[in-house]
Order: sequence, then C-alpha cells, then structure tokens
Amino acid sequence: MKTSFLIAAAMTLAACSSANPSSAETKEDAAPVTLSGQTDTAILAGGCFWCVESDFEKLPGVIEVVSGYTGGTTDNPTYKNHTSTGHYEAGKIIFDPTVISYNQLLDFYWTSVDPTDPNGQFCDKGPSYRTAIFARPDQIDAARENKAGIEITKPFSDPIVTPVLVAQPFYDAEDYHQDYYKKNPIRYKYYRNGCRRDARLEQLWGDKAHSKP
Repeated sequence: MKTSFLIAAAMTLAACSSANPSSAETKEDAAPVTLSGQTDTAILAGGCFWCVESDFEKLPGVIEVVSGYTGGTTDNPTYKNHTSTGHYEAGKIIFDPTVISYNQLLDFYWTSVDPTDPNGQFCDKGPSYRTAIFARPDQIDAARENKAGIEITKPFSDPIVTPVLVAQPFYDAEDYHQDYYKKNPIRYKYYRNGCRRDARLEQLWGDKAHSKP
C-alpha cells in the first residue's frame, strides 16, 4: 500500500519541496542522555515500519530502531513477498534499559498506534500492517500486564484488538527502508500526513497521543 501511495504522491512533491518536516518528524531538542552501554530489545508492529522507526528513535534511551519483518511462515522475507508470507512490518527497538524501561516503551507504543483496527493501520490495510507486541518469554508477562492497564485507562470505548504474541524471528528490511524518514523527509511527510496517522492518533488519544516517558 505504501508503494502505491507514494507513486500518487510523487505528482505533488514539487509543490511540497519547500516544506519543512512537521514537528512529528523532526528531532526535538532535548537534554543529552548518558547511555550506560547496556542494551535490550523490543519488537513492536505498528503499521508502516517507517513510522515506527521515526516515532521511537525520538525517545531518550532508544539507541536505534531497525525496520523489518516478523511473525510470518517463511525465512528471509522481502518487501515484495512479505504480504503473502504472513509477516508483519515491525520495528526492532534497541534501547538502554537504564534510561527507558520496556514498560515505558509499551506505554508510548499504545499512544503511537490505533489499537482498535484489526485490518491494518490508517491508510495501510492488510495483515502486514496490523499491530502486535512480539514479546520474548521474559517479557510476555510484562507486556500482558501493560496491555491490561491500557485497557482500563484508554480514553475511548472501542476494544483494543492488538495482541501480545510470542516473539518470532526478526528479519531486517532492505537498506532503502532503514531511516526512510531521514533519507526522504518530504516523501515521508507527505505519506504520513496523507495517511492521517497523527490526526487519527489525536482523535483516539487526545493530548496523550505520542506521550513520551
């Protein structure tokens, strides 16, 4: 879906070429964070992996987000075939647990996705764009407890359909997908705005949308 959307978007890029990325996509000024050298990972599917990468790389304590595929039935999926192999688009979030906790990442995750949509995210529909938390055995209890808490405190009535799943192999996406929002800021902005991702998040979560720890 993203590829088709960008083909259509290309016809309007000239008009957008002087635009600056919105505050949702630019690096915000923040106090320097001292990293401990410790690392942990979280695998989260939130629709377009470009957006997962963009959102989470702005969090203090997040070292890197890798776009990729997980949850499918075959090894080594590609962008061309992942929609037919059952893989989700997901982000592998590498973080310093002394700066930001797994639970804090999950709190941010909920307010960065539409967890009420069983068919995809925003303008991207299909199994590969569904939301899911892929938790390791040592993370799964925490993930389930976090979801239970969000189900109580969510500011909307629709049920949360995002599952907590057992982590499966994660495959890095192609190089051109990594840091797409940095390499192609105008195209990315047009895609994100056209999908109305942030508008839907504000509709669902209000001022809690993109709430940082």
